[in-house]
Amino acid sequence: MTDTPPIDTTVAHSARVWNYWLGGKDHYPVDRELGEQVERAFPEIVEIARAEREFLIRAVTHLAREEGVRQFLDIGTGLPTANNTHEAAQAAAPEARVVYVDNDPMVLAHARALLTSNAEGSTHYVDADLTEPGPLLDQARRHLDFTRPIALTFLGTLGHYPVEESTYALVRTYLDALPSGSFLAMCDSTDTGPEIVAATKAWNEGATAPYHLRTVREIEAFFEGLELLEPGVVSIPFWRPAHAEVGRAKEIAQYGGVARKP
Repeated sequence: MTDTPPIDTTVAHSARVWNYWLGGKDHYPVDRELGEQVERAFPEIVEIARAEREFLIRAVTHLAREEGVRQFLDIGTGLPTANNTHEAAQAAAPEARVVYVDNDPMVLAHARALLTSNAEGSTHYVDADLTEPGPLLDQARRHLDFTRPIALTFLGTLGHYPVEESTYALVRTYLDALPSGSFLAMCDSTDTGPEIVAATKAWNEGATAPYHLRTVREIEAFFEGLELLEPGVVSIPFWRPAHAEVGRAKEIAQYGGVARKP
């Protein structure tokens, strides 16, 4: 077993800042300072963080309950908070199997919190770099059956990778490894407003991992060749909101969707 790399608490870290916005406890003063700086420039960021978690819950619940998916590959999982992927999946289908993937030392330090499951299902953690799909998929195959549908999730993850063809090709590599009937669920921040552009600039000046905003069309491009579920690629509060939220949801600069591999 290799030692977990040391955690640098002198530089803000994206997973810890996100954890701060979600109301978690795994962050340091430098993370809170950057989080508050971004929030001053763009107060909606906290709403985006929480809306993304709600999108995760709705998407995973739908896939498990309505589409019969029993396997989930969550790439770029980040720090555990409440209502993680395995909790949503196994609440709808207790036998669901979930594999979390990350390569971050802070997440590694909290892996044990993710490695919990109910008796019927299973939850596993893979230490791998998403830019190296071969080794990552080899590890995932130890826990998931790649002859049966798998839901692949990239939630707030791909924004850390450039807006260029290589990022789309990377996602296609993962999709190519999945059988017909599998799903992609993804969302990321969009350049739909001057405030988020300014906030992203502040983020990139103070965090270890830069963030790349995409246009809505560039988010849609991740789903090319797939069958989008209704309502398509939308601002995530509008993706199948709970009945109580219908008419109350408002547009935010975070777009995403869920699609089936034919």
